Amino acid sequence: MHVTFLNRQALYLRPDPARVIVRPFKPATEPRDLNPTDKTRANHIVERVLRLDKAAAAKQLADVLENFEGRHRNLLEAFEHRANDMEDALVAHCTFSVVQRQLIGAYFMHEYSFEASALFNPSIVPHPDQSGTPTGGVRFILSLRAVGEGHISSLTFRAGTVAADGSIAIEPTARLASTPRLRTRTPGPIGDEVEVDFNPGQDISERVIFPVTESQSNGIEDARFVAFSDGARTTYYATYTAYKGTAIRSELIETSDFLSFRMSPLQGSAARNKGMALFPRRIDGRFAMIARQDNENLHLVYSDDLYRWDGGQAIMKPQFPWEFVQIGNCGSPIELDEGWLLLTHGVGPVRKYSIGAVLLDKQNPAKVLARSSEPLLQPEPAEREGYVPNVVYTCGAMRHNEQLILPYAVSDSFSNFATMKISALLQAMS
Repeated sequence: MHVTFLNRQALYLRPDPARVIVRPFKPATEPRDLNPTDKTRANHIVERVLRLDKAAAAKQLADVLENFEGRHRNLLEAFEHRANDMEDALVAHCTFSVVQRQLIGAYFMHEYSFEASALFNPSIVPHPDQSGTPTGGVRFILSLRAVGEGHISSLTFRAGTVAADGSIAIEPTARLASTPRLRTRTPGPIGDEVEVDFNPGQDISERVIFPVTESQSNGIEDARFVAFSDGARTTYYATYTAYKGTAIRSELIETSDFLSFRMSPLQGSAARNKGMALFPRRIDGRFAMIARQDNENLHLVYSDDLYRWDGGQAIMKPQFPWEFVQIGNCGSPIELDEGWLLLTHGVGPVRKYSIGAVLLDKQNPAKVLARSSEPLLQPEPAEREGYVPNVVYTCGAMRHNEQLILPYAVSDSFSNFATMKISALLQAMS
């Protein structure tokens, strides 16, 4: 099948190393692991700051602000918070002045270019605020996986508009970037649940969710957002892969406004791997997921508990040469009159990643009605080079009128968009 109905756009979203956040700098070990009676490197730094006279300390802090204040919001507040975090881990000192506390906080922070290496694996949902949208159009939020130094992944966002004719526009990206405030941390049987929030005055593109728990310490990867309808209420959920360097697991993030977020670990045998995607509504009163707990096939999993997923039924296995290595979902199923449209990815020879599609029965999603025998989207010559060559990938598309809006990543490096008529897509499936 030669796909003629798919239209690639020229909306390249590339990583920008100039976008930075401030993060804790840990010169020895984690502060909570420091023995208060030990003369650690951290304590040596504090002692050097305290030896500065009042004028020298004020000058040094002024120099820091001159260099960095225009690159971040509320920098002195961030320094204060960092000093508070360090306080219990340090050998007892005399009372710090405000300037000393802020300067000490500065010495234990560093800039991190969170998208210096890659900006990829996007998903897309309607924006919760549709005010000002042109007639026949829709505003959307795009989530993206950003990768910086040390291959640490975080979650970042963009906003844009799809016009009535299907043309796509991305809103300008904010110059600054910020991480959220940690509001609560609740220990659980398999890990912490946390709640974070952003200042409402921050642009959506300014908001960066960086790892905040041990299970996420090396990355928040591949968030698959979906607008979940439960009666009159819409909640935005996303499954994502939490990576701590030695292990992975599926976790869930939820929000109603993209300002406040709750992140929770998922329990159960089906949540031990990556690539879970939630259906946008309950089916027969139960939550439903597409999952790939065996690293090879697609499973349908039901649950009465949104945070626990066990078992599952294999509904698709690799069938065509372009997917012989493995298959997986490319985001949450999209509800059509004809059934559930599920985008898939397949891995073929030389680990080439392509995107396909399957149509599932609306009442019984375990039943496959049609399936693309050839890829809908595969790397073109100009899309083969990047951090991971020969890959096109998405974490979720969105229906707008009779078109499918498909953001996709190119070779784990940058992102673009494609559009296609849903009727043509269904006709091409067998």
